[in-house]
Amino acid sequence: MAPSSLSGSDPFIDPIEEVGADEGLDDSVLVVGRDASLTVATDSLIVLDENLSQPKTLNCCGLIPSSGKTTQAIPFFNVLWAELSDFELTVTYARPTSKNAVRVASIHYLVEKVERRKIIAWISKLLDRAYGESQRRKRIKVLINPFGGKGSAQKWYLRDIEPIFAAARCEVDIERTAYRGHAVEIAAKLDPDAYDVVASCSGDGLPHEVFNGLGKKKDARRALSQVAVVQLPCGTGNAMSWNLNGTDSTSMAALCIVKGIRTPLDLVSITQGDKRTLSFLSQAVGVVAEVDLGTENIRWMGSARFTYGFLVRLLGKTVYPADIAVKVDIPTKASIREHYRKELSNRSDIDSRRDSSIIGDDSLPALRYGSVQDPLPADWSLVPHDKLGNFYSGNMAFMAPNANFFPAALPNDGYSDLVTVDGDISRSAAIKSLMAVENDTFFDMVHVNYRKISGYRIIPKGQRSGYISIDGERVPFEPFQAEVHRGLGTVLSRSGHLYEAKGVAINTGD
Repeated sequence: MAPSSLSGSDPFIDPIEEVGADEGLDDSVLVVGRDASLTVATDSLIVLDENLSQPKTLNCCGLIPSSGKTTQAIPFFNVLWAELSDFELTVTYARPTSKNAVRVASIHYLVEKVERRKIIAWISKLLDRAYGESQRRKRIKVLINPFGGKGSAQKWYLRDIEPIFAAARCEVDIERTAYRGHAVEIAAKLDPDAYDVVASCSGDGLPHEVFNGLGKKKDARRALSQVAVVQLPCGTGNAMSWNLNGTDSTSMAALCIVKGIRTPLDLVSITQGDKRTLSFLSQAVGVVAEVDLGTENIRWMGSARFTYGFLVRLLGKTVYPADIAVKVDIPTKASIREHYRKELSNRSDIDSRRDSSIIGDDSLPALRYGSVQDPLPADWSLVPHDKLGNFYSGNMAFMAPNANFFPAALPNDGYSDLVTVDGDISRSAAIKSLMAVENDTFFDMVHVNYRKISGYRIIPKGQRSGYISIDGERVPFEPFQAEVHRGLGTVLSRSGHLYEAKGVAINTGD
């Protein structure tokens, strides 16, 4: 199931059938002038204003004049700010202009000075409801990849994003990246006390760099827990935004960041050779890695290049032999569903969703399982996978629009979701697998081995060269080891504890 838009089919459907004039007014209702009132209702700001109605028009028979609506409902999620000047009340909000876009709009009312105390209290109540758990007036470090979105990232920022940040009274500091790895350097020098958020106008590559830059700091644990890393989708791959915001619209993502709730995020340490990096999204060996990295020559096809690449390799029954050792924590689909079901209602405080060993001011936590250069942990064993078709470990659900590869993934349960599929399955099963990802039935397929894990080591064999993808970035075709750190990173999400994807708790079969 594809993620729904922020506003649904009509974000201004009035949840209140009628605001009665004689029902009695309370501190939720503010009368502004003779013909207008503003009501802080259950989930929306209700604007009742005779002046909202359009000029009278004739009905279909051309006989009886009719007038437009006099009531408007603005969802609290869309309310950006409210303030009072000497004689004017202004409410600023994000108004949908289409199913996938919003623009800043505002309503203004002249008010009596004698009502000032009441209006200030009403504004406070409105903003409390509009922001809830979310921090107001976020301090945002914006990184713009000028090459993102085929060179359109800066234009999209100025047109779609900046007005929303400004209307929400965010403090913004902009810096443009100049070369690959620049965001790592910027994040490594960042003062964690100066910013609440680092927002990347890019694909998924810049957030990967930001996490790794923060991870290089002497106080990496504090920096990673204190500064939220987010994406303003301006690249080819915008998986981070799909998972946390449910959209790849730049304006809607900006609104989601303004209203985003701080959420701990599991990060994965990857050791390869003597190098240690952090992964926030996924690691892949096999068909996914080859499709992602081996189709750069047909990038002009857009997202269709992935489908094309999958079909070519799946139909060719390509295999990617490897020896694999895995620390499996939840082995069956039935137990994974139950684990996911329990997490649906887990609204515990933010610190309890981080591993206690990572809280502090120190550098990155020590590796419990050692590095790829160390002996294999005693309770791990290497298993040959000579017919491996796909090894895919995910920390988030969506890897691309409509590609919910890891429907049981959770932001901070302390596990990665591992999918393995043999490369010699039938062609019909291969095609069904591709279709199943888009219609959310991939998890239930018999030939899909799905487990929750906390670490693994993979050693490719039988190939001199190939593709290994870490967060969509190519790394050397060499053995590597992964280890999950619960809640090491921080992001902003809509829910505060789940991804914007269809999960796996409904189906009770294995």
